[in-house]
Amino acid sequence: MLRQQSQERNVPALCTFLNTRRSGGVFGSRLGTILFGAIGASLCTALALTIAANMPAFSKTAEDDAQIAKSLATMLRAGRTVISKNQDRINDPNTGNKGLNGKTVLAEATAIYQQGTETNPTSIDPKSLHGQLIRMQMDSIVEVMDVHQETLNRQGVGFKGFIPAVFGRLVNEAFGRRAAGIAEMKVTAPPRLIRNVKVQPDEWELDLIQTRLMSPSWPKNQSYTAMAAKNGVQAQRTLMPEYYGPSCLTCHGSPQGEIDITGFPKEGAHDGDLGGIISITLYR
Repeated sequence: MLRQQSQERNVPALCTFLNTRRSGGVFGSRLGTILFGAIGASLCTALALTIAANMPAFSKTAEDDAQIAKSLATMLRAGRTVISKNQDRINDPNTGNKGLNGKTVLAEATAIYQQGTETNPTSIDPKSLHGQLIRMQMDSIVEVMDVHQETLNRQGVGFKGFIPAVFGRLVNEAFGRRAAGIAEMKVTAPPRLIRNVKVQPDEWELDLIQTRLMSPSWPKNQSYTAMAAKNGVQAQRTLMPEYYGPSCLTCHGSPQGEIDITGFPKEGAHDGDLGGIISITLYR
């Protein structure tokens, strides 16, 4: 994307150069000016058309980026919902093939996404940034499920450790490899709730979590979006708060300090408490 943006910026620069030469005269004659002007105009037009024809319709506005961030978060949540609904099946030690391969889970996640957005993700223009990223995310869901079939289908083993949070992290990592330099996603949280050091909030995220999202006055479910640098590159960054629901309290509820099925002490959380933040970065 950055390479394409650079090419796009170079078109006006080249045209300015040609126009300068046309009027100033490296040729020093009327005929040279006419010939060079015609060549320059044709070359500029050809370059612009070529780049426009080959460059995906990448996001150009904050509104576009906000829509993309919401869409990616919706698909991630849809996938986690599928994994959450199937925990009993995943952890059944007596059943071999659980029927939860990449194709099956993606189909269920897509149906949930479509129900929530009234949009089939496959209908999003594949040449647009939105279309490219949602397909990368869907491919990541398939990859994660297919790679972990042996674990999911292992008989004689109850709890597999393949919970929604683990699934989400793995999908985000696979997505990050596909979208390198274009977009990133992770699910982070206030530091006291972090169970995996890989998803610790960075300085920008931590500041906003503490000063905005954890504030009693912050409207529930309202996201925060701003332009901010990440890894030295300007990006539109979005934080989407997530709250504990009843199914989350099995591991994160009471009594506080009791060891849950995953081996971590429960946080003593209550239904509706802030439990995590989906952090989405779209590089400019």
